[in-house]
Order: sequence, then structure tokens, then C-alpha cells
Amino acid sequence: MGKPRKMLSDWDVPYLQPLIRLVETQSKVTLAHWAVDYSEKVMLPIWSEAFPGDSRPQLALEAARQWLDGKIKLPQAKTAILACHAAAREAESFPAAQAAARSVGQSASAIHSARHCVGLPLYGALAVAYDTLGSDAPRNLLEARAAEECARMLEALKAIAVADEPNPGIKDWKC
Repeated sequence: MGKPRKMLSDWDVPYLQPLIRLVETQSKVTLAHWAVDYSEKVMLPIWSEAFPGDSRPQLALEAARQWLDGKIKLPQAKTAILACHAAAREAESFPAAQAAARSVGQSASAIHSARHCVGLPLYGALAVAYDTLGSDAPRNLLEARAAEECARMLEALKAIAVADEPNPGIKDWKC
């Protein structure tokens, strides 16, 4: 078995397209709330199971919430977000936790640029698949589990999506 992937590598897979289309219709604030909320509920437990004493991902989500609430400035939030990214780099031996921390870092980074929210499905769906099936599971099973998680992410975004929300500059932005 080869080295585990760090993220879903095919932007054009069919199960990502409905989510991407909805993301393109939402504002940075809506997307940041969605990504932070979802990461807190789903990704943070994956990280915490592997690294119970490391609160860097949690602190990144808290900083993003504080920024969304107008309590801190972006540079303060950025410090916590960068620490989360460092935690992910340090978790190389734990593919599920590493992908979860990358997902959390990208989700928290959505406060800076809405485009970062796509890190939630690209890293997070794989984190859930690894957590559920193991990083050595066959690729087709990992992809199927990732597709299920992307469907859950889509439903979570639909639940808070704003119809006809102004959304400057998000369309046509493949990463």
C-alpha cells in the first residue's frame, strides 16, 4: 500500500460538484460559519482522538469565531490558524488526524478568503474516510466514504445557505 493521500485530489469528481455550486452562491461570512461549525462538530473530534492534549485546531476555530463576532482582528486570528497548520504538518504519522487538522485550518482560514472553505471537503472528507476505514483501505472504498461525507457537508451548507446572497468574486475559482 502506498503513502496515504493528504487530500481528495480530483476537483472534478461528481460528488463534489453540487457542493461547489452551492459554495459559489454564498458569501464569505456564510461560508466561514458553515466551515467552522462543521469542522468543530466533525473534524475536531478526529484530531482530539489522536492528539487529546493539542488544542491548536480548537484554538484556530475559536479565533475564527472571535473574528466573525468582531472581537479580534485578522492578524490575531491568523496566529492561531497558522499554529493549526503547523499541528497538521507535525501529524504526518496519523493520516486521519492530519487531514482533519488541515481541514480545520482551511475552514478557519475562510475568514480571510472564502476560497479556503473548499479545504473542508478536500481534506475533511478524506479525514472522515480514513477515520472510519483506515488509511490503508482500498481507494474505491475511501472515495465512497468521502462522497458520503461530502453529501453531509452539502446538507449542512444547505441548512444555512442564503438565497440570492451577494457573493462578489467567488465564481470561477478552481483551486
